[in-house]
Amino acid sequence: MVAEYLSQFDVDQYFIDCTDILKKERKYGTGKYPRQIVDKPEILKSVPRYYARYGITVEECEEKLKVLLPCDAVFVTSIMTYWYPGVQKAIELVKKISPHTPVILGGIYATLYHRHAAEHSGADFVYSGHIEKPHYTPAVTNTGLNIAAVIEGLGIKLNTIRNVQRYYKLGLYEDYPFAPLMTSSGCPYKCTYCASFSLFDGFIQRDPDDIINDIRELYSMGVRDFAFYDDALLINADTHLKIVLKEVIRSGLKARFHCPNGVHARFIDDELAYVMKQAGVTTLRLSLETINSERQARTGGKVSTDIFRGAVQNLKRQGFTKEQVGVYLMYGLPGQELGEVKEGVEFIKTLGLRINLTEFSPLPGTSCWEELTGKGIISNNIDPLLTNNSVFSLLFSGYDAAAVEQLKLSVKEYNLA
Repeated sequence: MVAEYLSQFDVDQYFIDCTDILKKERKYGTGKYPRQIVDKPEILKSVPRYYARYGITVEECEEKLKVLLPCDAVFVTSIMTYWYPGVQKAIELVKKISPHTPVILGGIYATLYHRHAAEHSGADFVYSGHIEKPHYTPAVTNTGLNIAAVIEGLGIKLNTIRNVQRYYKLGLYEDYPFAPLMTSSGCPYKCTYCASFSLFDGFIQRDPDDIINDIRELYSMGVRDFAFYDDALLINADTHLKIVLKEVIRSGLKARFHCPNGVHARFIDDELAYVMKQAGVTTLRLSLETINSERQARTGGKVSTDIFRGAVQNLKRQGFTKEQVGVYLMYGLPGQELGEVKEGVEFIKTLGLRINLTEFSPLPGTSCWEELTGKGIISNNIDPLLTNNSVFSLLFSGYDAAAVEQLKLSVKEYNLA
């Protein structure tokens, strides 16, 4: 998004992907990143798990930076809030090599934990919100500025020379046979555990013709695997996704489509299941989260067990298999007993689908966060490291650790069967 936005100006851009190396490539371009076990931060010393850094090594990152620095400005993004030590390390390396180069930090961590990022990241400016729609954060100075104002505030003059260019036309990426697709931003739902509403202002869907053009362009470049990363891919499917996939079918493109983000099962009617299958949707993840009807309603009401069962029947009728369809089932939600999770596991087994156990991680601004802080389980100034999903379930869920591990093992055995 940053590269696309900056493409309208007369600037030279260079890109370092710190997660660029796949340790062992699997099907469809997926794989595992190499990791290096590193010393645990003091606050995690008591947690009986390894602490690791994933992606390229610090040394490799430093060598790449030395080729490009100094420059006018460095933009650093951030994803998971509890990965902030990686953000700190990247900024530390930039400052080590080129102390006077300004660093602008943005992304999810920078938005949800703006004050923490401003105080601890080492960045010269912490940007909150979407690249085109900055957020204003009360009691925090300099928020609400758009990125162009931030850059010019650093003394860098921007000259507009063209319209915004799509990311794959900028020459910043290798020739990968896979590519991400975003057909929308935001989500109209406001689930109690999700912070999408805090990251995006509303729900906006792109024009289907623009999406189709992206697919054709990327396909002509050799891309065969496309991954949708929308938060709400299936909403308004009749006037959105169905149009896109029907055009893929009509065009005869031999591509594969993947939905790693959990999709809303309530929108999977028989026609959509048919179109998805014919267009080449190959892997699909459904959001269930829990089969407890009270919790389903209380956490957002995006699905019920009966609606979910109907969606699965539509998918299976069109030939989708256990290998292709996985179900996200959460554990560690506030007040959620482990027995509820086990019931969910057994329910998914009756449907013959893969089970993807998902550990709850609290996010500032969500209803779950307010519930946890209101009960004194966590504090508003908790170190983001302690909200790491695997760490949080160990320290705050109240589950027996051995019982959780046994449940994970049984799910793994079922998925492999």
